Amino acid sequence: MELRDIEIFLTLAEELHFGRTAQRLYVSTARVSQAIRQQERSIGAELFQRDSRNVRLTPAGEQLRKDLVPIYRGLKESLERARMAAQGKTDVLRIGMIPANAHELRPYWETFRTRHPQWGLRLRHAPFVDPFAGLRRGDVDILVSWLPVLEPDLVTGPRMFDETRVLAVSLDHELAGRASASLEMLGDFRTTFSEGLPDYWGDAYTPPHTPKGRVIERGLKVDNIDEIFTLVSNGEVVNPFPVHVSRYWGRPDIEWLPIHDMDPLGYGPVWHGESENDLVRAFARVVRDLGTV
Repeated sequence: MELRDIEIFLTLAEELHFGRTAQRLYVSTARVSQAIRQQERSIGAELFQRDSRNVRLTPAGEQLRKDLVPIYRGLKESLERARMAAQGKTDVLRIGMIPANAHELRPYWETFRTRHPQWGLRLRHAPFVDPFAGLRRGDVDILVSWLPVLEPDLVTGPRMFDETRVLAVSLDHELAGRASASLEMLGDFRTTFSEGLPDYWGDAYTPPHTPKGRVIERGLKVDNIDEIFTLVSNGEVVNPFPVHVSRYWGRPDIEWLPIHDMDPLGYGPVWHGESENDLVRAFARVVRDLGTV
């Protein structure tokens, strides 16, 4: 079994969802299915039970997962240490990004690299579904997340930036063509929801009620941003976003309306308290020194 196939198996064993596994690994769903079929043929047993609704590990799959986790982590750490040694680096800070505007946050990355040339810096996309799992698994050292984050085992650092909000609507939606939208308008339409989000965290992104107390219906479940765009462009939902999404995802089938009365969404670094180290503290000092961008 090749290293990439091990990664696919372990990610699917964690996500129990072929689509999320593919998204997380930047491969196609067909590639995930192919790798699992090859592994099952090689082992001679099913590793996952799957039907139209659920994916579950079989006893053989669970045993393989337990055996592979320490091996895979050891291999990854060995390869990372070798790469860093070749570059003259002694360690690397791994940052997961829920927002897509890493380019606009370059002052933080450049200052960290300038102050600490002995350390590397690696940026990766982080999903908003089950958002803090990567921190708890040790996949990333810091997560750039919208705020607040009120998890007892996680620490929130200084605020990095604040974003005004826009409403994504289809081109033929009844709101299309307006100069702006209001939070009260969300009470007239369906938006989306995702499982695995803490209630308070999801409510910070899309409040449950309008200013007049009407329910904002979270009608359709999504697992990633592409699913949101599809539903919006079909006119099935409207969806609020931080404004940078309208810059980084230019879509000819979606119109972006400024929401004039919605509070800005703040973002900042979050890390696992028990895993805090010199690299995390150094990055937090960079953010504190530079302030918001």
